Amino acid sequence: MPDLVDLYLSHAFWFWLGLAAAILAAEVATSTGWLLWPAGSALAVAFLTLIIGPDPATTIAAFAVLTLASTLLARRYLPKSVLGAGGDINDNVSRLIGQEARAVAAFSEGSGRVLIDGKEWAAELDEGHILAAGERVRVIGVRNGALQVRPAG
Repeated sequence: MPDLVDLYLSHAFWFWLGLAAAILAAEVATSTGWLLWPAGSALAVAFLTLIIGPDPATTIAAFAVLTLASTLLARRYLPKSVLGAGGDINDNVSRLIGQEARAVAAFSEGSGRVLIDGKEWAAELDEGHILAAGERVRVIGVRNGALQVRPAG
């Protein structure tokens, strides 16, 4: 065990830089968005070790405080358009509300498909509207896995 402590004390910068890279790799593999903050905190602590030294207690405490602070601040101040209506950064359907799309084909009995951001989505048209192929629509909601749309205008 003393050998590990000596290794850390002599290479603390590289330890934290490696930890940041490993956490970032896990973020890339999972795409959660939540591991960005610990990865950034580990990177900050790596550079902090160059300034204050490799004291394990100080660096671990700094990592914990930076991770908590950055996660909470990001949760509070990240734009709502990025988070989606439910507050989930990975909610790719709720973020479509308010955006414009184009009808792929004429809607039949209020149902059809729209193209938005290069993807085709099932859609339901507001009551009383008629929609032809290529017309612009605005997404007003999501219900039962289909986008709720009305003619843009």
